[in-house]
Amino acid sequence: MILEISEERAIELIDRLSKFIAKKRMAAPAIMTIESLRPLARIGSQLMHFLAPFAEIIFNAKEYQEFAVLLENENYVGLLIKRIDEIDVEMYREERKEKRLKRKRRNNKIKQFFKFKKKN
Repeated sequence: MILEISEERAIELIDRLSKFIAKKRMAAPAIMTIESLRPLARIGSQLMHFLAPFAEIIFNAKEYQEFAVLLENENYVGLLIKRIDEIDVEMYREERKEKRLKRKRRNNKIKQFFKFKKKN
């Protein structure tokens, strides 16, 4: 059973999890969930340790235990939230920029349409 995790290993796990969440386009719900359950992170970590024998059948045992230890540290939970947001912004910056531009064009067309109606 793992009781401590090195800082570089914690950052590596945080990066992997953040990239997974961002690729699935679940950054906003993940951040909201983690933030709302942040006060219960330590209890969740203890629950993960309790469920470890069953969960290790499905998940990698070492990584599961490391993630449970990671949740115990408030700083790592905060870093996880920050990293999810950073990666999400980084991955989808261009796409959001294009959508914003399309929305602006559509709104301008609608405004032009109604201005034309008022003049006639």
